[in-house]
Amino acid sequence: MSRANWSRLWVGCLLILVGAASAAAAGRGDLTRHVDPFIGTDGTGHVTPAAMVPFGMVAPGPDNADRGWSYSSGYQFRAPRVLGFSNTHISGAGIPELGDVLLMPAAGTRWDAQSTDFSAVPDKKTESARPGVYRVTLPGHGVRVELTATQRVAVHRYTFTQAGSVQVLVDLQHGLLFGEGPRVTQATSSVDAARGELTGTTHAKNWVEREASFIVRFDRPIAQVTTLPPREGERAARYVLEFDLGTGRVLHARVALSTVDVDGARRNLAVDEARPFDTVRAAADAQWQRLLSRIEIDANARFKKIFYSALYRTLLHPSDIADADGRVRGPTGQVMAAPGGVYYSTLSLWDTFRGVHPLFTLLVPERVPGFVQTMLAHHRAQGYLPLWTAWGRETHTMIGNPALPVMADAVAKGFHRQGTGFDLNAALQAMVETSTLPRPNAPAWAQRDWSAYEQFGFIPLDRIGNESVSKTLELGIGDDAVARVARAAGQPAVAERFARRAQGWRQLWDAQTMMMRGKDSAGHWREPFDPLVPTSPMNNPGDYTEANAWQYTLTPALHDPAGLVAQMGGPAAFEAWLDRFFSVQAPGANKHLGQEALIGQYAHGNEPSHHIAYLYAWTPAPEKGPALIRRIARSFYGSGPDGITGNDDCGQMSAWLVLSTLGFYPVVPASGEYVAGATLVRRAWLTRADGTRLLIEPGQRPGVWLDGRRLPATAVPHAVLLQGRRLQVGPAR
Repeated sequence: MSRANWSRLWVGCLLILVGAASAAAAGRGDLTRHVDPFIGTDGTGHVTPAAMVPFGMVAPGPDNADRGWSYSSGYQFRAPRVLGFSNTHISGAGIPELGDVLLMPAAGTRWDAQSTDFSAVPDKKTESARPGVYRVTLPGHGVRVELTATQRVAVHRYTFTQAGSVQVLVDLQHGLLFGEGPRVTQATSSVDAARGELTGTTHAKNWVEREASFIVRFDRPIAQVTTLPPREGERAARYVLEFDLGTGRVLHARVALSTVDVDGARRNLAVDEARPFDTVRAAADAQWQRLLSRIEIDANARFKKIFYSALYRTLLHPSDIADADGRVRGPTGQVMAAPGGVYYSTLSLWDTFRGVHPLFTLLVPERVPGFVQTMLAHHRAQGYLPLWTAWGRETHTMIGNPALPVMADAVAKGFHRQGTGFDLNAALQAMVETSTLPRPNAPAWAQRDWSAYEQFGFIPLDRIGNESVSKTLELGIGDDAVARVARAAGQPAVAERFARRAQGWRQLWDAQTMMMRGKDSAGHWREPFDPLVPTSPMNNPGDYTEANAWQYTLTPALHDPAGLVAQMGGPAAFEAWLDRFFSVQAPGANKHLGQEALIGQYAHGNEPSHHIAYLYAWTPAPEKGPALIRRIARSFYGSGPDGITGNDDCGQMSAWLVLSTLGFYPVVPASGEYVAGATLVRRAWLTRADGTRLLIEPGQRPGVWLDGRRLPATAVPHAVLLQGRRLQVGPAR
């Protein structure tokens, strides 16, 4: 063969290889097509289909109602009407909040100062969503609504069925209400018709007390402004704005918000003001593609839809609410500099310390120092680490000190040693102060001091209103986290003190019932006692938080699984206890008490149960765990709008599935280790921060194997997942 022919052959082969590689890359790259943002929007999932970028501040999306537990995100898939499109949302939570600056467009001039109903019936056949974009047609209003977003700016595009005059309702009173409202305590707003601009600030009291400043800018001047008369108790304005589109049919609106002031919102808008709608939408899609491609799976189309939708939901929150200039309003309302220019809110820590934050250390390690720095800034401002934050403010919702295992997990995985890390000693100091100093400004129903806990080693039921068992057990998780960080910081005395406190759960162990049971300060057990009865603030008095004695008895495994196994009589006795747990029938489902997605006493619809199937790894029958994990994944995750049973809780329900699909779960979140289960797909690839990839697949033999070396199933180190090339988890089915 001539040199020319060899050259042509070589070039042809190269083109074939490049083409194949490009096709493969394209196949991997178009992962947003597998994401359905409507999964979890029907029922108790409380997911929003709003348009968002990963960890974004704004989330423009539809609101079907403005109050009620079912509308915590503002949306239910089967709701018959839409009130409009507000620009901030929390996805998957159990309490309504945000819903700032609602807009509703309509063709023509149908509304005037006497109008009271601005809602519309959406054409569900036209409703669609993908990561970073939401679309729907409102036939009765003669408009097609499209929404997309940048980090701090929501972009609306309205395409009307007719040219000429159109109207837009701007409702500043609207918000997603925890109670009956009205939520706004004071407000200011002004309209600059020539600039097509509306600015202002609302102060609101709902789940939290907060203020939101905003700028709404249209791409046309406002032809006429109608101020609607206030309804009883209202403090914020509602406007009907009229625009003359001439021969055009499209109107754009951009909404930027700030926790600080209008100038902050204006600067946020300036960052992205010049980019057209489709450019913003494409950029949002690209952001999602980059993050979703960090995990690739070999599975059928239905499971890819379920999996990538779950992965997408884990990356919606926490929300970075810092302004473009680095300012943010902190937990007590003061303006401060965001550390490193980022400040994360929507920290649903009681839920997310279990699975979401450990997943972040694998999936978005570049964000982890920022999460910890936010918590430390919160501590400096408030005096203790965050519990559950919305719009930067502390809600004091849920129990324990859930920031502590998140920080201990970051320390265990070495994030404090990285160039953009955090100070270990400062972290330890914040953790100790959070666990010891009184909180006089906390609500009466929240943790205010530690006197009874320190005196008795547990919280006696007669020294606290309710949830004494759950609070004791959850505080033990935090105490163990402090002890771990103290050991890493070379402070053995502090480590010993908190390790001893973390063992308080033993005082609530009732050997007769083999349950964690409420006890008073005189040492008497709670009577009467029924381990099947779940309790929560909704039906107190009771000793448990959205769970019952069966479910909370296994909480110490979140920091001391070996100790719990020994307390129950050893591995065989522990296996028998778990067998009963998964077979004893519950009285019935109760979505308000965490009793959903049931297998015996296992309630996958709420977080206290999420680690329990993995506990079979400490028994003589470890194979029972993977069988249950497969059953849970198959039974409680679907591909339709009702595909999540129980609040997604800012991604925790979703993180369980993502981690379990890979084959492991952080049973002890503060340890820097994982417990093996079973890989749920044929193969998965995890792309690490340095660009290398870990292949994960079912093995041909029992156990966990990394590059041919067997690992302990109950302690798979995070560090080895960053180094190995091939992880085999359990035998294939």
